[in-house]
Amino acid sequence: MDKIELKATNRDILGKKVRHLRRQGVTPIHLFGHGIKSLALQCDARELEQVLSQAGHTGLISLKVDHEKKARTAVIREYGRDWRNKQLIHVDLYQVRMGEKIRLEVPVVAIGEAPALKVKENMLAQEFDTLHVECLPGKIPDTIEVDISPLTEPGDAIRIKDIVLDEGVAVLNEPELVIVKISRRHVEKMEEEVVEAVPEAEEEAAEGPEEAESDKEKPSEGE
Repeated sequence: MDKIELKATNRDILGKKVRHLRRQGVTPIHLFGHGIKSLALQCDARELEQVLSQAGHTGLISLKVDHEKKARTAVIREYGRDWRNKQLIHVDLYQVRMGEKIRLEVPVVAIGEAPALKVKENMLAQEFDTLHVECLPGKIPDTIEVDISPLTEPGDAIRIKDIVLDEGVAVLNEPELVIVKISRRHVEKMEEEVVEAVPEAEEEAAEGPEEAESDKEKPSEGE
């Protein structure tokens, strides 16, 4: 697996003061890992954005820190953005050892064509966007592909236990859980209509005798 290069420097600015770094186009980084001392780092925001788009949460990163002779190998654990302008707030990197297994989330991608989807009323429901995987860093899959071509009719499903992965890669989610399944559109629509109708029925039932009587036409004064 090719590694994506990223250059970082040690960071002395901590806490709320890091906002001054962001204004200068610099993003705070936190590096941690099993058996290592965590480091406060910083990196050019534009370079970091490019690495994020290439690596995602599964790509290996060759992290070059200041004057260290040997690059560190890491993966992106998580990152945060400002919800207003989408600016990167921080990035957490996890340093890995190539001979030590790591646990991480891997995206699920449906491939192939399901014969069931040729019927207009049928739809594909994907229950998981990612799966929890354990493997050596060099074995991390970019994605987990789920072939939906065996799905021929409503009710057909593919479970976690049905996935075939490379040797040494294990999915930690419950084996019986459904990843994708075929559902019927009109059935779901009918259920929505029933749910919407219930509140109206409950409101009518909640009306007391006095309220019901007030809805009747009152007799005219001449009667």
